[in-house]
Amino acid sequence: MIGHPASHRLRALQMEKVEASMLTVHSLTKSYDLKTLFKNVTFTLNAGERIGLIGPNGCGKTTLLRILAGEEAPDSGVVHRAPDLRFGYLRQGFELNPRATVGEIIGKAAGDAAALEGELASVAARLAQQPQDANLQGSYDALLRRMIMAETGRTAAILAGLGLQEVDPSLPASQLSGGQQTRLSLALILLNDPQLLLLDEPTNHLDIAMLEWLEAWLNESPCAALIVSHDRTFLDHTVNRILDMDAQTGIVREYTGNYSAYLEQRQAEIEKQWAEYKDQQMEIRRMRQDIARVKAQAEYTERQASSIRIGGPEMKGLKASQKSIAKKVAKKAKVREKKLERFLESDERVERPQRAWQMKLEFAAPQHISRYAIWLDRLSIGYRPEAPLLQNLTLEVRAGRRIVLTGLNGSGKTTLLRTISGMIPPLAGEVRLGGSTRLGYMTQDQSNLDPLLTPVQTLIDYFPNETEARRFLSYFLFTGDEPLKPNALLSYGQRARLMLAQLVIQGCNCLLLDEPINHLDIPSRTQFEQALATFDGAVLAILHDRYFIERFADEIWWIESGAIRREHRR
Repeated sequence: MIGHPASHRLRALQMEKVEASMLTVHSLTKSYDLKTLFKNVTFTLNAGERIGLIGPNGCGKTTLLRILAGEEAPDSGVVHRAPDLRFGYLRQGFELNPRATVGEIIGKAAGDAAALEGELASVAARLAQQPQDANLQGSYDALLRRMIMAETGRTAAILAGLGLQEVDPSLPASQLSGGQQTRLSLALILLNDPQLLLLDEPTNHLDIAMLEWLEAWLNESPCAALIVSHDRTFLDHTVNRILDMDAQTGIVREYTGNYSAYLEQRQAEIEKQWAEYKDQQMEIRRMRQDIARVKAQAEYTERQASSIRIGGPEMKGLKASQKSIAKKVAKKAKVREKKLERFLESDERVERPQRAWQMKLEFAAPQHISRYAIWLDRLSIGYRPEAPLLQNLTLEVRAGRRIVLTGLNGSGKTTLLRTISGMIPPLAGEVRLGGSTRLGYMTQDQSNLDPLLTPVQTLIDYFPNETEARRFLSYFLFTGDEPLKPNALLSYGQRARLMLAQLVIQGCNCLLLDEPINHLDIPSRTQFEQALATFDGAVLAILHDRYFIERFADEIWWIESGAIRREHRR
């Protein structure tokens, strides 16, 4: 039905509506308790524009999206969105109806093309008799749009692009994995033919092929989008503006271009601010020296006046003259002091550029490690002997190598790490570890954290007392009462940071990392990259962040058709 002759008219109508229905945000401010998340946020979003919203975890990005979607109210400010604007909002942790099947959920969103075609024919006949009836025209356009949505090829393309075509339609939504639920939620939004997208971490749980599909979809779509993402390559390929939320000031600043362009502009701003700050400090130093010199001159003149003995009218006049000069000089020093004080308190003062608060990650130097940290000997893995996910693998992980394991979702990546770690047995073959290999495993589902323990209790065995444990956790941005919260109440990002803290303190020399940066913000991802660069042990990591892979991987293991293809990079 995509080729329906009326579809061109509908597309033109949609574009006109979008152009007239841009999202306008003016002076939004939001606080919780005494903490201001953001203030005076102002921007507009027009058709075809895609904005990346970035900032550290906890700065208010999700809260801003909730306000734009109408799910939360700001403290002040205005959001203008036309009433007839179709928008889709992808939430973090969005839950589907657990009793509905996958087929029912998709069918409700896509619609029944045959039933809609009959309705459209009926409305078209009535419209031919009453061409000026605006209500009939609106009904015709709405039905036509729903028919385009219901076109089976379009639905199949979206489901295939997000890796959902193989999911059994009779499967209850409650039995989908977290990644499948996220991808199904995204598919439902795209099936609704939105004019505006609000996407909160859309790249979580997407493999590289799905990421590339979503990038192409966004670039070809006429809809506008506001995207919260920590995936730097995804932002480079999709957005044409960046909104940067400063967690320290609560100010949101706008930059033109993609993420790389933002980095260049931000770095230039920081360098300019440093130069202006240094010039200012030199001027302040000069002014203080000048004030000190004038004060010293006044004191000297006062002492000279006090030493004059009054022996006649001439000496009395000289003494009075010297005292008058001393007062004038002292007054000049006071005026200059006041001027300096006013400058230091004014808005003209250039603040010292501040570093964002980032994790302190320092992996301890690993102990001696064998030449081979891990050896896979004719290994087959999976959960059913008759249907292995991967089979007959003979591979090695050498000491000091940084290997990325990647492939389609469901291809066996996590199962391979679970098999290597000993959590599940192999179907055939064996996994051998080097004599000195000490594994550290960071799971994607964060299941190796006890939900009943607090961060302090999780690490206390490695420290002499609670104070030292809390000091160590502060390096991973745990502040206030956060180290005393049960792990079950921590956010995804906080639990990811706690798992990193475990790896650091355990002194492992071979790391198995399953999507280690999935819930980390961009500064923390950068810090993690830098930490791994200084780690001398072996790393086998499941990653889909192409920016990270490009800078990290010595070797890539591509899972293809039940086997692994090795790509040596350096």
